[in-house]
Amino acid sequence: MRDGRSHAPRKSGAGARPRRNGDEPHRRHSVIVVLMLIAALAISMRLVWIQGINSAQLAAEARANRLHTERVPALRGDILDANGEVLATSTERYTIIVDQRQMPSYREKSQTAQVKGVKAVAMELSPLLSMSVDELEQKLTGKSGYTILAKDVSPEVEAAVKQLRIGGVTSERVAERLYPAGQVAGNIVGFTGSDGTALAGAELSFDEILRGTDGERQYERGAGGQLIPSAQVSEKAAIDGESIELTIDRDLQYRAQEILAQRVKDFGGNGGAAVVIDPKTGHVLALADYPTYDPNNPGATDAKYRGNQSISNVFEPGSTGKLFTMASVINEGKAKVDDHFSIPYRKDFGGESIKDSHEHPERYYTLAGVLKYSSNVGTVEVSRRIPNEKREEYLRGFGFGAKTNINLPGESAGILHPAKDWRGRTQYATAFGQGYAVTALQIVSAVGAFGNDGVRIEPRIVKGRVGTDDSFTPEPEGEHTRVVSSDTAATMRDLMDNDIDDNGKAAGSVEGYAVGGKSGTAQVPGGTYTSSFISMAPMDDPQLVVGVFVYGINGFQSGSTVAGPAVSELLGYALQRRGIAPSGHPGTELENEWK
Repeated sequence: MRDGRSHAPRKSGAGARPRRNGDEPHRRHSVIVVLMLIAALAISMRLVWIQGINSAQLAAEARANRLHTERVPALRGDILDANGEVLATSTERYTIIVDQRQMPSYREKSQTAQVKGVKAVAMELSPLLSMSVDELEQKLTGKSGYTILAKDVSPEVEAAVKQLRIGGVTSERVAERLYPAGQVAGNIVGFTGSDGTALAGAELSFDEILRGTDGERQYERGAGGQLIPSAQVSEKAAIDGESIELTIDRDLQYRAQEILAQRVKDFGGNGGAAVVIDPKTGHVLALADYPTYDPNNPGATDAKYRGNQSISNVFEPGSTGKLFTMASVINEGKAKVDDHFSIPYRKDFGGESIKDSHEHPERYYTLAGVLKYSSNVGTVEVSRRIPNEKREEYLRGFGFGAKTNINLPGESAGILHPAKDWRGRTQYATAFGQGYAVTALQIVSAVGAFGNDGVRIEPRIVKGRVGTDDSFTPEPEGEHTRVVSSDTAATMRDLMDNDIDDNGKAAGSVEGYAVGGKSGTAQVPGGTYTSSFISMAPMDDPQLVVGVFVYGINGFQSGSTVAGPAVSELLGYALQRRGIAPSGHPGTELENEWK
């Protein structure tokens, strides 16, 4: 009141309601109550959903999160030789595992146990695991959810540990692969990795049969990974693999490897192969390589020697190839064993100069003599009686240029070009074993056709499979291919028999047996030589074909000198080992010269 006059209160407007200060808090309170009711209703509905409608699903999800699955490895089947001797086997062993976090609670609720916790577990396990209580206490103490107590535990010990029912003590099955024969047939058997994966040889080729089907073990575990003691453990048993029985004879394989290794060393070669087959079944009785390896420790040998040189290494056969030239021409009716040939040391054919291995004056050989004295010039003369395309057809019939389907890793098909591509010297060189390449197994199998009435049988390395119930299922024989007639096969046996003097002293011969065979020597790129010899016996009823091949020889050394004596030794052992009686009549002798 500045001027002493009083003033009446102002009205905000006609008819205006007076403001109530308590309206705003009341409204906020109402909103909060409504929101709380909505939240409570939502929580209630969620609880109804979780505990009622969806409880089974959530429980299943929770259990699934706790559920742990372990692989139970199947045991691989055995690999056996033809007589049931074990070449590869798997042993069932266990690793004992402990969850250290569960050890203090052992027997904690027991009213009678004098010793509890880690000490009690150690005392229980000590006599079973052959470990001291102190040593076990150290391994059982800690906070690890996975500690190995013992390895290489037998199934009997593992079962005894399991019977103790100690929470937190479990086991894992381990399949250990062993090769009792060591290096014997190592190149055939192959090996597996530390995890059981097949890596080479028959282990790899027949893995589907050998490996079996793994099982599984399921159990619930806590947040820390520990086994829940009260939880149920379920197991699906593993199905162990079936075994395979090879055609290989372990003792014969051993001798083949031993004889071959010595021969390679004696002549300074860089490797070799030895093959023994039954020509009437195609069964491979020995397939030796040098160098080879021990499947128990393959890493100790250079990787290039962990395969099969006898099926992967290719070489020109040299004079052993003359057998197939003679067979093809005779089978075509264009030559006979007593045909006459005049053979100079050197002769030109189509502008190409062909010569024999050693200089000589003109010789007068029959066809039998051409083969016996291994004349290149004479063989080319014989080969020209049929077209090159026909000779190629026969070579393919004998299995060259194609895999034998032996079903081992790394096999080569060899090299055989079409006859239309035989240019210049090649068209003549193919007659005496040059210009194409073969494997050791290929050429021994091809020679086997002469011992089987002219029918070549694809070689086989597996005799059959042995089920987990010991049932035996034989493998079918390899494919049969008639290459030459029965008469031609008989003629070839006579020619091969004539080629070896049956005195027990000649290369490739065995005293008391009629033996037939042929030597071969061929130069390879780089200047070294491959020397070989192949023999068959007994010639009146062939049961065995044996070939020995020595690679990487420096300087010319004939197959008769290098491989012949090894064949004699191996063939002689094989004949005795197989119980094959000596021949009932002397070997065949033909007229080799006509003038």
